[in-house]
Amino acid sequence: MTGRRGEKPPHESRSAIESSPHVERATAPPPGPLQPFHLPEVRAGALPNGLALRSMERGQVPLVSARLVLAAGEISVPRERAGLAVLTGDSLQGGTARRSGVQLAEALESLGSALRVSVGWEAMSVEFTCLAERLDEMLSLLAEVVREPSFPDEEVERIRRQRLATIHQRRMEPDERADDELDRAIFAPDHPFHRSLAGTAEAVGSLGAADARTYAAASYGAAGGGFVLVGDIPRERVVELGERHFGEWLPNRSGAYPSFEAPASERRVVIVNRPGSVQSELRIGLPGPSRGHPDEVPLRVANLALGGSFTSRLNLSLRERHGFTYGARSGFAFRKRGGLFSISTAVQTDVTVAALGETMEVFRRFVEEGPSPVEMERSRDYLAGVFPLRMESTSQLADRLAELVIYGLPHDYHHRYRDEIRGVQIEGARAAVLAHLDPATCAVVLVGDADRIASGVSELGLGPLEVLDA
Repeated sequence: MTGRRGEKPPHESRSAIESSPHVERATAPPPGPLQPFHLPEVRAGALPNGLALRSMERGQVPLVSARLVLAAGEISVPRERAGLAVLTGDSLQGGTARRSGVQLAEALESLGSALRVSVGWEAMSVEFTCLAERLDEMLSLLAEVVREPSFPDEEVERIRRQRLATIHQRRMEPDERADDELDRAIFAPDHPFHRSLAGTAEAVGSLGAADARTYAAASYGAAGGGFVLVGDIPRERVVELGERHFGEWLPNRSGAYPSFEAPASERRVVIVNRPGSVQSELRIGLPGPSRGHPDEVPLRVANLALGGSFTSRLNLSLRERHGFTYGARSGFAFRKRGGLFSISTAVQTDVTVAALGETMEVFRRFVEEGPSPVEMERSRDYLAGVFPLRMESTSQLADRLAELVIYGLPHDYHHRYRDEIRGVQIEGARAAVLAHLDPATCAVVLVGDADRIASGVSELGLGPLEVLDA
């Protein structure tokens, strides 16, 4: 019996494979060698008004991704107006001096593209991807949106209600409440990171269209910002387009943010009480270093071993060995002016105390010992190996170039990244961990049933315990 012409019957094919002396099924094949990866050159410049220019030519497909970065992040807003930068950014496409919001949407649709606005702590970004032949028209619309916004009263009010609903929802969701309470436990009340990026209900509730107009007029300008283009576009055209659409834009503000000290307040152990909760959200955290700090790369490598991968120490202990959780993770938020390190997981209420104790023990041992040679090798290989996957599209590359502007990173930061990852040695990783992570001073936050977990948490001796109402 034979199969299709030129093929053996299925049972014969399987038998031949299984009997082959060259197939080893007992062990996984070893990883192959790291493949070379080369990024195009980053071209840098600036307009006379201070707007930074960053571009990268990549002509495989006729697309261009653009990013306009403005020094209008939430960190620039005082505490009593928390959420104003986010509200203003979210309301930006409500209309311009020339078009209503509907007309703007129709104009964008006619060009086969869309604008996306995002506001973070350090910056606001307006971005799009379009066909190269439509780039000039898209940039005209982008310039109109950021330079001539109208902020109609009804549109800002609609966005304001959405922001208030988001703030309320965050308070109701155990995981998001745990994240927010960790920020409050780590950072002092006068520090911007003490509050959520979304702002506070009290502050957002008092804002309106006039506030958005005032903030945009003062903060949307060339100083401290950047214009990024990646794709099928030559260098000389980048300068031409930048000058045409943004060259006369006034540097309305200095682009400088107020400086803040980033030490944590005294250690806090907090339980947010949710009576009857069947599980607890657990967070442990510390202030972290800024983006671009000399220890950033060693910490990224070390963290992958602690809690940044499925085979990390935290996950293997809490999930695989003890069965406390579906997953545990740790990570750094590297921001421009200091950052955050956190460990997070969710566990059933009846194992909360045991899980917290084990998490602290794994954390303590890791800081004392540092990553092992095997963990270091795996972490380096993984981070170096996945890096090219995050640099494939014009949009991904534009995001990376925008980071250069936002965080003040050198032009070759991403070109050197893989080599720096591969160059991290175990001594450097251990030194970085010891310098930045201290289990004895970390904040601890739990969101769960205080009646069932408070006494056990107190017995762990982590520090004075506070119980808050949900």
